[in-house]
Amino acid sequence: MTLSEQTLPKTVPARRRLWRALDRRLGLSGLAYPVPEHANSIAYLLGGITFAGFVILILTGIILAQFYNPSPAQAHDSVIYIITQAPLGDFIRSIHFWTANLVVVTAILHLIRVFSTASYKRPREINWLVGLGLLAVTLGFVFTGTVLKWDQEGVEALAHNREIGELLGLWGVWFTSEFTRSVPILTRLYIGHLTLLPAAFTLLIAAHMYLIKFHGISKRATPDAKVDDETVIEGSSSFIHHLRRLVGFGLILFVVVGVLAIIWPAPLGQAGIAGEEVTKPPWMFLPFYPLEDVAGVNGLLAGSGLLFFLLALVPFIDRSPWLSPRKRRWIIIAGLVLLLVLIALGVTAWISRPVPHLME
Repeated sequence: MTLSEQTLPKTVPARRRLWRALDRRLGLSGLAYPVPEHANSIAYLLGGITFAGFVILILTGIILAQFYNPSPAQAHDSVIYIITQAPLGDFIRSIHFWTANLVVVTAILHLIRVFSTASYKRPREINWLVGLGLLAVTLGFVFTGTVLKWDQEGVEALAHNREIGELLGLWGVWFTSEFTRSVPILTRLYIGHLTLLPAAFTLLIAAHMYLIKFHGISKRATPDAKVDDETVIEGSSSFIHHLRRLVGFGLILFVVVGVLAIIWPAPLGQAGIAGEEVTKPPWMFLPFYPLEDVAGVNGLLAGSGLLFFLLALVPFIDRSPWLSPRKRRWIIIAGLVLLLVLIALGVTAWISRPVPHLME
């Protein structure tokens, strides 16, 4: 115990004495730096809520990994074991499933908020690209998680994985059987789900948080707001209050997924049969499904690649200093058109019948 801690009056509450001790060792008071009050609104907390969802996914994923067998012969049966015999297995798996779905929702809403408030403008262009990388990694988690169920949907997803890998040639060899004959692709995707994707996520989220701290929270897109007069230190609130709000919304997210897990447990289809195509992809991939009707797997690859390319261009083509959507009408209209096209493609895929796409 330090001298200052020893000389604290004994009338000081124990909680304050504990805080003082931890603060001297960890510098927790450094988190009290100022942030703007609007940073505590739910619109500006969507990124943090998404991160809270990833915390839930990591914790539930660690538990599920104790019971999952990534070999093709045992994968589906091990999921059945999780549902029927593992302690709270069905509930934990359902929390994992629903959290994954809601994380994609909050990530997309976060992207829309950043786009609508022009928070991607200078000097935040790089962080916009980092955010797109995080979205891609999130979708990678969903895709590999879909395969790991090893039901019919998972088997068909793996077949698409193989064909895309073959289409990419040398760049996609990791996704094919040609990479190695000693380990099945399913097992390697499981390893990727547990190691490669989390490593990429960790690097990207660290860069994302650093850049947010470095540049500060972006200002509100008021009618006269411009990027030219931005300052890093803004606002009457503090990051500690911001963090409390974030924890609160994280707990609400946990309650919501818990209720969904009880009411609608995560689905699992029958063991997959290779060579059949009778399912559709998860909802977040549905907008690309009609493209596959037109151009096969080439349509999937081209469509998703074009979408991320267009999003990556946003901060480099919208170079005006204005933040208000009213003074950025052309880019807002372009964004709305793109969003409506994606929704229309998704609805078309949802109401259509599954048809074979893969080559024999």
